[in-house]
Amino acid sequence: MNQLDNIISDRGSRYSVSGGVAETREAAEALLKELKRNKKYAKATHNTWAMILPDGTPLKSDDGESGAGMVIVRMLEREELLGHVIVVTRWYGGKHLGGDRFRHVQDAVTAYLSAFCRGG
Repeated sequence: MNQLDNIISDRGSRYSVSGGVAETREAAEALLKELKRNKKYAKATHNTWAMILPDGTPLKSDDGESGAGMVIVRMLEREELLGHVIVVTRWYGGKHLGGDRFRHVQDAVTAYLSAFCRGG
């Protein structure tokens, strides 16, 4: 599993991004389960994830962060990245971020793609 820890901080909320190759929903769920073995991630407010199956079917889970899974799906579509799950983790810091939370999800995914998928 690839991971970038504590990459964004805003008004007390902290973000990390993780991911890896996953050809099926079961593989994505196994990766998420592995991530949550770390108590820090298990206790996170949101572990939003998305992937596009090799046949082009998008899968996502907002995990309470409404709309965030679709942000990840759209970015995966733009990259034409199939069979790879990306998980954006947020620890809520006590202040609502409004629309900034979507920008943070985008920034986290961009950092992940740069570090692990674009030869960055």
